[in-house]
Amino acid sequence: MTKATQRMKASMGFIFLVLFATFPASFSQDSQFAHVLTKSTNNRFGSSATFPVQGNVYPLGYYSVHLKIGNPPKVYDLDIDTGSDFTWVQCDAPCTGCTKPRDLLYKPKQNNLVNCVDPVCVAMHLPGKPQCKDPKEQCDYQVNYADQGSSLGVIVKDNFPLQLINGSNIAPRLAFGCGYNQKYSGSHSPPSTAGVLGLGNGNVNIVSQLHNIGITKNVLGHCLSGRGGGFLFFGDDLVPSSGIAWTPISSNPTDKHYSSGPAELVFGGTSTGVKGLTMIFDSGSSYTYFNSQAYQATVNLIKKDLNGKPLKDAAEDKSLSICWKGKKPFKSVGDVKSYFKPLALSFTNAKNVQLQLSPEAYLIVTRHGNVCLGILNGHEVGLGNLNIIGDISMQDKMVVYDNEKRQIGWAPANCDRLPKS
Repeated sequence: MTKATQRMKASMGFIFLVLFATFPASFSQDSQFAHVLTKSTNNRFGSSATFPVQGNVYPLGYYSVHLKIGNPPKVYDLDIDTGSDFTWVQCDAPCTGCTKPRDLLYKPKQNNLVNCVDPVCVAMHLPGKPQCKDPKEQCDYQVNYADQGSSLGVIVKDNFPLQLINGSNIAPRLAFGCGYNQKYSGSHSPPSTAGVLGLGNGNVNIVSQLHNIGITKNVLGHCLSGRGGGFLFFGDDLVPSSGIAWTPISSNPTDKHYSSGPAELVFGGTSTGVKGLTMIFDSGSSYTYFNSQAYQATVNLIKKDLNGKPLKDAAEDKSLSICWKGKKPFKSVGDVKSYFKPLALSFTNAKNVQLQLSPEAYLIVTRHGNVCLGILNGHEVGLGNLNIIGDISMQDKMVVYDNEKRQIGWAPANCDRLPKS
């Protein structure tokens, strides 16, 4: 699921991708890099774009960004999701399951619609073919999420006004979904955002489209603050030249997620014996998910280490699966972190590369003043043997998804300040 569905489960951003594939080379010709509003650059991959981020892990449960779409442009708040590679917004077509007022929905025009012979439509349905009686019919899409949520709609193209950090103002015409039928998991409230910004490992995502038409490198990253907010960037201008730990992206061509591994689980600086973990980096998930073996090992080690410390089970707090309470309510993880040891994921396919998980990267303090474990059992939500690195474990780090060099990187960072253009 993505963050659009995450409000319903406060859970992982893993998505079952049913339509997506690689754009053919002709897409770069079909994409209309037009509507350059002011000066632009003649250099291919000339710059990057940055965006302020809103949201938090708890209590909101997601991070979002405001993007302008259309001419004249309207602003849409979209969940940032590196677990899926398709962007869609709620659509005034009319709409079933939309949560925004009608005047805040995207209303397509006839010239926005993508037909069934368009290279975008053909690519979206590979390895199959679009189910169209007439080649001139509109191209439909459907995405199904792991929590049984879904979005159904039509594929459109429209302008995305962007200000690049080199001073250029552009409005490239990009493909995305106009979702007119959204379904949500029944146990939680629908999301408040207008749609999903799909940035996953595939050529359908917005950054890949910008790369295909020569605007940015096929690199993106985010810096999510543990105090809420942060920033998102497209392109590689903000990527530090040193200090980042890099691990290769999985070479599986059918994997649309940013996955890497194998990794070994470390607790308090000591190996747990849990090895061979494939990790998916997914900003569409509030929390981190381990498979049953890694989860149970983590829980057992934490509980054993808490023996003799002034914490008791808080079973009455249903915020997450496992919570503890102290003698008085906690105000922040800082009040309780001394009771918990750090975790780490050691990636064995790269030399001396570890993703450090301090207590702040796997604990939350709830509105009840209890501390809860932000690592959940993936088996219980149908993930099987997959493992998800969610927002909680990526806070206060710059996380970079480099599709040019096929690697994922991270480094500690101050995410409270948007980088200067």
